[in-house]
Amino acid sequence: MNTQLPYYHQIGKEVEVFEHAYKNKIPFLLKGPTGTGKSRFVEFMASKLNKKLITISCHEETSSTDLVGRYIIKGAETIWSDGPLTTAIKQGAIIYLDEIAEARPDVIVAIHSLTDHRRELFIDKLGITVKAHEDFMLVASFNPGYQKGFKELKPSTRQRFIATSFAYPEEKIEAEILVNETGIDSSMAKKLVNIATKIRNLTELGLAETVSTRLLVDAAKLIHSGLPKRLSVEVAVVEPLTDDLEVIEALKDLCNLMI
Repeated sequence: MNTQLPYYHQIGKEVEVFEHAYKNKIPFLLKGPTGTGKSRFVEFMASKLNKKLITISCHEETSSTDLVGRYIIKGAETIWSDGPLTTAIKQGAIIYLDEIAEARPDVIVAIHSLTDHRRELFIDKLGITVKAHEDFMLVASFNPGYQKGFKELKPSTRQRFIATSFAYPEEKIEAEILVNETGIDSSMAKKLVNIATKIRNLTELGLAETVSTRLLVDAAKLIHSGLPKRLSVEVAVVEPLTDDLEVIEALKDLCNLMI
């Protein structure tokens, strides 16, 4: 087993569930807002299981060709180049499709036969079917609250995975995460978490995304390296949340009072 595990603070039974999913060859879906530790959790589990991890950050241009592979010109000849999904299938790696709902619909179609009893991938350009390696595992994540009704996963796709929900940790745990990740002192970590909690509860601001643990880690790193506290919070927490100048000013005033 890998002794250099990435830092991850377990919240519930997610580690145990992931291990059983891996053992039973069941695809795993992580649901939750951005910056709640989904990607770190997958890194942690891959290290814990001592498996290679291939991560794909999906976006609206991500196609099945990007994942499966394509013909490329090399010198005077045209050769086939496996994509990351095909590579993971052959090598027995864990592939993590981050924000899978953002990808093109043909990505979902391509992975269907990997997410049921078949565990195989049909490569239409080669006319072959590749059986998944014994150790292969498919993991995906998506943010169900992002832009309501847009970029949702179909129920028929969701039901091909076992799933677990990620949320922002309770305050005490979130402060511990900041201390462990950045070396910041615990009193400052608590202040940052208090700011995040306050902003998360300000639903009337209509923010598309709220303060993630990731943003707090960035602010804590800046403070720990010597950047003034209020400026650190402004550039790492407030500015990434919105472009609305009035909301920025209101959030800055709030944060300055709290720090």
